[in-house]
Amino acid sequence: MAAGAARAERRAVTAAQLAAAFEGVEALHRINFGGDDHAPLQTGEQLVALARQAGVRRITVLLGGSSTPLDAAVAAGGVGWTSLQPVEFMANHLEWAASIRGEGVVREPFCDRLSAVVHEADIAAVAVAALTQDGHAGRKYTITGPEVLSVRQKIGLLAAAAGREIQLVELTEQQARERWAAAGFSPEAIEFFVEVYGNTPKVGYTVVPTVAQVTGRPARTFAQWAREHAAAFAAQRAA
Repeated sequence: MAAGAARAERRAVTAAQLAAAFEGVEALHRINFGGDDHAPLQTGEQLVALARQAGVRRITVLLGGSSTPLDAAVAAGGVGWTSLQPVEFMANHLEWAASIRGEGVVREPFCDRLSAVVHEADIAAVAVAALTQDGHAGRKYTITGPEVLSVRQKIGLLAAAAGREIQLVELTEQQARERWAAAGFSPEAIEFFVEVYGNTPKVGYTVVPTVAQVTGRPARTFAQWAREHAAAFAAQRAA
């Protein structure tokens, strides 16, 4: 009880302190979960009320899975809102950097799974357009890259960009579960990973033209992202 009360108090204080931060703000970008555990954000109604009182005209909400109280509050809050649902971020693949640099190896489960992986800069570009231009209120944008790739194909593109060989070691589902557990993920998070990676929903591997339609230019490719981050995957130099 004490811990729960303390968390509630921290949330209330944080929301109250934000009132001053909203002064003069016309557009607000939010994500619908908070904290290291990715739990649904519980201060959505307070945040939307503060934004409305301050005269905020536009809100974008980056969706992080299932619907949360923030989504409902934004939809009913009397402020122009846009929902952004990106699929897998290209930036997530920086999680491979250490093992590639040190060993030239990637260890992953479900290596044939497909993803319309999206460049994080394209997600930002769509958000900027929705926050600064008319015509996006009430829209729900799925955001993808321009192509569908497997884990194997992405590793091939990383290898080409870094100019080195990268070995792929496919983990079993059980090995993946053990690795995620050792990394401190909750049982609920592990089940989510298994479902998303092992049985990726169609939205995750279906290319849509949102980036081009909203920004006026094509979505960036994974090959481009790999070239931009090639140094992160380069071989470590011997001491």
